[in-house]
Amino acid sequence: MLKKNEVFLLGTLLSLPMVTLAETGNDEYLSDWWHQSINLVGSNSTRFGPQKRADLYPEYRAWAHKDWFDFYGYADLPKFFGLGNVNDKGIWDNGSPFFMEIEPRFSIDKLTGLDLSFGPFKEWYFAHNYIYDAGSNEGQRQSTWYMGLGTDIDTGLPMSLSADIYAKYQGNNYNAANENEWDGYRFKLKYVIPITQFWGGKLNYVGFTNFDFGSDLKEKSGGKQQFYSRTNSSIVTTNVLALVYPHWSYSASFRYFYHGGQFEEGSKAFNTNGGAVSIDSTGWAYYLSVGYTF
Repeated sequence: MLKKNEVFLLGTLLSLPMVTLAETGNDEYLSDWWHQSINLVGSNSTRFGPQKRADLYPEYRAWAHKDWFDFYGYADLPKFFGLGNVNDKGIWDNGSPFFMEIEPRFSIDKLTGLDLSFGPFKEWYFAHNYIYDAGSNEGQRQSTWYMGLGTDIDTGLPMSLSADIYAKYQGNNYNAANENEWDGYRFKLKYVIPITQFWGGKLNYVGFTNFDFGSDLKEKSGGKQQFYSRTNSSIVTTNVLALVYPHWSYSASFRYFYHGGQFEEGSKAFNTNGGAVSIDSTGWAYYLSVGYTF
């Protein structure tokens, strides 16, 4: 059940003026290959930590595909507007002042001049996924580097599909037991499906799923614990409906967590008042966003 401030948070984003559904201005951007946008994002019930969070924050997003270089990434300023639920800490209240995730990939085919395609696999990449949470102290800081192999897949359908498999090097991890070592793997699927023309824009389905597995965090944390029990695997799958215009975009995201943040569902955590609560690490989270591409 949503708390009052969570409802207000989502309502604030929903009530933003839509500017116009018929685009004004031209279709020119600052770069013809480096695509970027500034977004306002409202989130509810995210499960990356032991307690669910809601937040309202600005985000810079960038994506590109040119020659041998493929890129997607974003940077957030958590709780920039001072709005969030009781568990939310951000830039102004001794929480994280900055969070980012980047996914650069480098084409092996183009860098070597070889055609490595076969079957449905069109192109191969050196793939990376780096996550950094600046945190105001070590207990709020994360630095995770995934590295491995990626490919683009031809499905024969009007959609794009890519897959990456990584090994994970865990640097900072909010003081967890697996810091500064190799620990586990990630398999990522990303897919984009154009749906239809709608209200003068393009309605797309965008999704990605992260399967994290092979970690030793549960054993390194002592197995089943009275508080903060961890898991060796987790799944996060994100489903986005995006209405896209030449400059403006509007999206609604539905994200499902299974053992989000590798926290065991039903184990115990401390709430902000020091009381014991049950960890709810499996379930849905929701996002609304408005963005301007320039």
